[in-house]
Amino acid sequence: MRKIWRIWAKALGQKEDKTDKEADIIAMIRTFIFLQLIITNCFIVGGNIRHWNDHYVRPRYELTEQ
Repeated sequence: MRKIWRIWAKALGQKEDKTDKEADIIAMIRTFIFLQLIITNCFIVGGNIRHWNDHYVRPRYELTEQ
């Protein structure tokens, strides 16, 4: 698990501090910001899909009765 954390922390960006403890805290903050970004984007995409065709107006030729 420690190795996966190290790889994830390096993927977030370069090590910002000389001690591992402070570098881990910085990586946790970056992870929180990253998760917030992903969740926000999911809500935006979900809202766009939900309201994709809300303002559809049927053409006049479909409104006439036969």
